[in-house]
Amino acid sequence: MPLSLPLPEWLTALLGSPWPWPLLQAGALLLAWALDRRFGEPPDRWHPVAWLGRLLGPVGRFWRDRAPAAAFAGGALSWLLIAVALAGAAWALQRWIVALPGPVALGLLALALKPLFACRMLCDEVAAVEAALAQSLEAGRARLAWLVSRDVTRLDAGEVRESAIETLAENLNDSVVAPLAWFALAGLPGAVLYRFANTADAMWGYRGAWEWAGKWAARADDLLSWPTARLTAALLLRPAWRPRQWSRLAREAACTPSPNGGWPMGAMALRLDVRLRKPGVYALHAAGRSPEAADLVQALRLARSAARIWTGVLAGGLVAGALMMLTRLAGGPA
Repeated sequence: MPLSLPLPEWLTALLGSPWPWPLLQAGALLLAWALDRRFGEPPDRWHPVAWLGRLLGPVGRFWRDRAPAAAFAGGALSWLLIAVALAGAAWALQRWIVALPGPVALGLLALALKPLFACRMLCDEVAAVEAALAQSLEAGRARLAWLVSRDVTRLDAGEVRESAIETLAENLNDSVVAPLAWFALAGLPGAVLYRFANTADAMWGYRGAWEWAGKWAARADDLLSWPTARLTAALLLRPAWRPRQWSRLAREAACTPSPNGGWPMGAMALRLDVRLRKPGVYALHAAGRSPEAADLVQALRLARSAARIWTGVLAGGLVAGALMMLTRLAGGPA
């Protein structure tokens, strides 16, 4: 006869019943983080954000070439329709997942969350710039061109590192802090909506030919990223955060055209004591020195540390929420 061991009643219930939503969120957040650290990004053919990019490209180009009023209206309407469809699909998927037994729901929710943020890929791509610079300046420029849209052909080694550090700081918010925050706040629909808004801004939110078709997308991303950009700056400044330094950071951030990008970039510049510039546009911490290889390595350490702390803070807050929920359900003190 096969040997069977009786399980405690509480463990049987835990394995066979749905879990409280905050507990499920916390577990999925930590498991998705572990998946990111171990595996990075799925291939493009399986990546939802890559699918989204293939949809946004032709839609945006269709409206880009219209008259300003039509381009703005068409871009805004397209953004809203896609946003509603994606958030609705995410809500339906989440509703199905949470009804499943806890361990199954945990795994599926983590798999659904993982493509919506990218910490390992961001850090790996920035580290690859420094590795390429160790070979030659030309190799460093070529690798940087994968990350930025600016002309890299005349950048010296310090300027290549400046651009790489800027990309790391700004995308720490866009690719890690913000999507995880919106997941904690609004579940899968929140994370999906943010990732869509950020992708649409990256593809449509330009001046020039995209001025009108992408204006709604740019403003929507500005709004959704506003609180988390400042949180990202605080995470990068710690433990050196002081009210006086925050005031200085606000002045530095105001130098950039973006209402959000200057915050994490300025925080990184101040923390490393280096200057970060986009020629002809802004210079953050202009009195700082030109970054060297050790500064880029330190920037990566700061970014990884900030991402870990933020993930831990969110997971801890969600677990506390789950415990409060269980206490109330058990009839204990609030």
